[in-house]
Formats: sequence, structure tokens, C-alpha cells
Amino acid sequence: MSGVDFTGLLPLVVLAAGSLVVLLVAAFTRKLSAAFAVTLVTLVASLAGVGLVWTGVPFSVAGLLSFDRFVLFGLLLVIGATLFVAVSSWSYLRGRDDEGGDYFFLLLLSALGGCVLAASTAFASFFLGLELLSVSLYALIGWRRDRAAGTEAAIKYLVLAGTSSAFLLFGMALVYAATGSMDLFHLTIGGQGLLAPVGLGMMLVGIGFKLAVVPFHLWTPDVYDGAPAPVTGYIATVSKGATVIVLARIFAPALVGTGGINGLVTGGAASAAFPWVLALIAALSMFAGNILALRESNVKRILAYSSIAHLGYILVAFLAGGSNALRAIAFYLVAYFATSLGAFAVISELSGKDRDADSIDDYRGLAARRPWMAAVMTAMLLSLAGLPLTAGFVGKFLILQAGAGAELWTLAIILAVNGTISIFYYLKIVSAMFRGLTDAPAAAPGQAMAVSKAPLLAACALALLTLAVVALGVYPSPLMGFLGSLTVSTF
Repeated sequence: MSGVDFTGLLPLVVLAAGSLVVLLVAAFTRKLSAAFAVTLVTLVASLAGVGLVWTGVPFSVAGLLSFDRFVLFGLLLVIGATLFVAVSSWSYLRGRDDEGGDYFFLLLLSALGGCVLAASTAFASFFLGLELLSVSLYALIGWRRDRAAGTEAAIKYLVLAGTSSAFLLFGMALVYAATGSMDLFHLTIGGQGLLAPVGLGMMLVGIGFKLAVVPFHLWTPDVYDGAPAPVTGYIATVSKGATVIVLARIFAPALVGTGGINGLVTGGAASAAFPWVLALIAALSMFAGNILALRESNVKRILAYSSIAHLGYILVAFLAGGSNALRAIAFYLVAYFATSLGAFAVISELSGKDRDADSIDDYRGLAARRPWMAAVMTAMLLSLAGLPLTAGFVGKFLILQAGAGAELWTLAIILAVNGTISIFYYLKIVSAMFRGLTDAPAAAPGQAMAVSKAPLLAACALALLTLAVVALGVYPSPLMGFLGSLTVSTF
């Protein structure tokens, strides 16, 4: 490896080294505060590393990883979200257990997996990044060993994720057998008989599970409900966002062209049925996610079903293509990361030592007890619903614009209808927060939970996220200009 390669890998090297230091700190000091401090330094240094390599892209490393400005944008999202989750986790874990340094080790390790996944250019690096991310999540989901629900969620995720990984790996083997290539960016599946399309279908099963789109979504509500609140926010954002980044890079020729995924099909990079399958998955994900969320009274499960619908929205841009599709995907990821992280951070702040604040009853009268938290949660929920003056509204508008530009009228109408459906269950939570305390049960657990104030660091992070959600909804032009300058290179 040359010095240039090492410099380019600096953000990943910092994450790997930092995770080892956190592990040693956890082993020798057994102090949560020390592990948290090292984690913050590592993540800030890794962000600085992204800035240092910004002007040196594009470049490739050993045919396994490639870096361009779109990849670095993905790294900023992954590392930035991990930094916020670390801050939220410190507030969540503080006072519960002073021997939780291994938690931050797993968090850094999963961030490293997400970065490798986002930058991957070959089957080997793609699978390595995906599994490094997933294996870390197994332990994070079941980290609270005193909670049976967390252990159950971890086992479910372990079994189902292992099965999906088997599909993904075997699909890669079939594609390699048919094409002789392990390159993600130069596959020519057309004209290879049935072997390559079958392999592609098996890969779609594995990737569909990671994204939690229909029909691979059944694990989502149970895992979201059982995992600690900060980990749930991490699964909703980093785990899915890193996969979307690498898929956007793979389909970049279609996204910046005029034919969307159909442009790749005519070029022989997928079977002719692939666009129709993707469109069906998008439509079913939107309907299933939003309709199933209507019947829930558990906030974490509501957000779990909501995340299924949001991935369906993003798939519309993949199908649409065009010059605005890549920018729409990137903007939607920023908006979705900010709002989801903010919503789960509020849940973390309101949670007690024995259970998370995951019932709607826990939020009744919150505006009277903690108006600041109620205001933050309201902003996040309105953004997730896609109402005006929020980042979520601009994100949905850009997706609709891409769909309409490609004349995908059926998907555009489905998106608009489902956006309307989602308003009902988001406003159900908002309504509960602004009701009087007399509407809640006399001994509602959430009232006892929500008495302590958030630490200053967590409060500042929440304030920044809220400001970002509102600012991007009111004045999105600077970010849109930045996203328009992102380039995708294939090697």
C-alpha cells in the first residue's frame, strides 16, 4: 500500500485504531466516561480525516475500495450520525452501568463497517463491510442483558440477518460464476443465461433485508422495539444509509442518465424484470409501512414501520433516474438521518433505567412537563410526515419531482397518498404530547421517566439537529448546491 492509499484511508484507519483504544480503555479502566471520551475524539478525528482527503479524490485502493466526493459525503453521514448516537448513548447509559465501554467499542466497529460498505467497489469489500456492521449490531441490540425483549430482538436479528447474508453470498458466487467478475461497477449480466439473473435475485434478497423493504421487513418492528433507543436510531439511519450510498454509486450511470434503472436494463446490467420488481417493492413498502403504523400505539414500532415506507420513497428516485435523482437521494438521506436521529434521541432522553419511553401514553402531557422536548419531537415528527417548512418536505418534493420527471405517475401518486396516510400516525403522537396530564393514566410510566434534564452535550446536539431540520425546510439551497457538486466515479 502506497502512502497515497494510506492517506486516503485515514478516516477508516482512525476508526479502526480508535475502536481498539476504546476496547483497551474498557478493559483496563472499566469506566464508561473514559470510553466515551475516547469515542468522541476518534469520531471527531475521523471527520477531520474526511476533510483532509476531500481534495485528493477520486482514487481507488487495491480494487476493493474507491473514494470520490459522493463516497466522502456518505462517510460524513455515517460518522456524523455515529457521533450523535454516541452523545445520545452517553446520556442514555449514564447512571445505569459504569462498565459499558464495550458498547462504544461496538459502536465504532459498526461505523467502520458502514464506511467500508459505502466505499466498496467489489463483492469482497461489500460483504466485509456489511457483515462488520451487522455483527456489531447483533451485540448492540442485545447489549442490555437485563431486558428479555432486547435479547429476543438480538436473536431474531442474528438468525434473519445470517440467513439473508447466506442469500447474498451465494448470489454473489452465482454472479461471479456467470460473469467472472467481482466488480460491483462493471457487471454485464445480460446474455449470461439464467445463472446471473438468479444470482442477482438472491443478492436482492440479502440487500432487501438490510434495507427492511417489503417483503423482507418483518424483523423491523420487533428489533426496533427490543433494542436500546440509541441503537434503534443507529439501525434506522447508519445501517440503511450506508447500503443506500453504495447502491446509489452502483446505479450512478442510471441515476445521472435519463432512463433510470431501465437505462441499465437495456445496457444488459440486469434482467428485464428488475425494474418491475423494484417498482413493486417500492409500492408495497410504502403501503405496508404506513398502513401497519396506523394500528400501533408503541412509538418505536411506529417509527419502525415508518422507516419501511421511507425506503420505499427512496426507491422511487432509483427508478426515476435523471439528473436530479442522485441529488434527491442524497438530500433525502440527510433529512431522514436528521429527523430519525432526533426522534430516537428524544426517546432516549425520556427513557428510564427499567424501560424505554416507547408507549404513546409516556408522551401524554409532555408539552406541559418538558416543553423543550415536546417541541423537538414535534419538529422531527412533522419532518418525517413531510409537512412544509421542514427538511422532510423538501426531501419528499425532490423525490416526487424525480418521479414526475420520469413520468412514473403511478409511483408518484402512491407516494403522495402514502405521505397523507403517514400524517395520521405522526399527529397521533403530537396530539398526545399536547394533551393535558389529566388525559393520561394516574401512574403513567412516562411521567416518572421524564423528570431529569438532558445533559448539556445531548441538549446542544438536539438543538443543532432541530435547527438543521427547520433550516433545511426553509432554506435548502446551500445544501442542494453542495449535493449537486458531488461526483461519482467508477473504477
